Amino acid sequence: MEIDKDSAYQQMINGELYMESPKLLKLRNDVRTSIMQYNQIADNDERNAKMKGLLRSVGDRFFVEPTFEFSYGVNITIGNHFYANHGVTICDEGVVKIGNDCKFGPKVGLYTPVHPLDPTVRRTEAERTAPITIGNDVWIGGSAMVLPGVTLGNNVVVGAGAVVTHSFPDNVVVVGNPARVLKENKPTEKVDK
Repeated sequence: MEIDKDSAYQQMINGELYMESPKLLKLRNDVRTSIMQYNQIADNDERNAKMKGLLRSVGDRFFVEPTFEFSYGVNITIGNHFYANHGVTICDEGVVKIGNDCKFGPKVGLYTPVHPLDPTVRRTEAERTAPITIGNDVWIGGSAMVLPGVTLGNNVVVGAGAVVTHSFPDNVVVVGNPARVLKENKPTEKVDK
């Protein structure tokens, strides 16, 4: 499917107000069908290989537990050594970039759609998106949510249940709703190999 020539897709990726197109609907339905099938596969290697094939790009050592869900897949880029626990959802109407060595706890959600605040516009079903960027060595605790337009720097830890409404720099632990810095997270531990 040539979604890159679809004007609704371009508007969606650019963060402009857009309406769903027949091509976007078909892509999302096709991906949804594949995800439902792949999440039922018990063999880890087979399931993960098939999931990987639905994403824009994925590095080495990709492992997701079922259920792993997303809207399109073509808007998700994941670096090396990624782990997602059960029930992770990525609404990738906008671009989602995840760095190397990232781990997501169960029921983590990354949401790029931005629904209009004006109810008359919202009733039209038009929406915008804002990208999410996750740095390297990020750990997001269970049931945490990352909202549209957020960038997390390298070595950020997001506490379980946090709602991340704005961006954070490198080397911090963030917790709460809305998330705030709890403390710095400078690497200090050494592991003997």
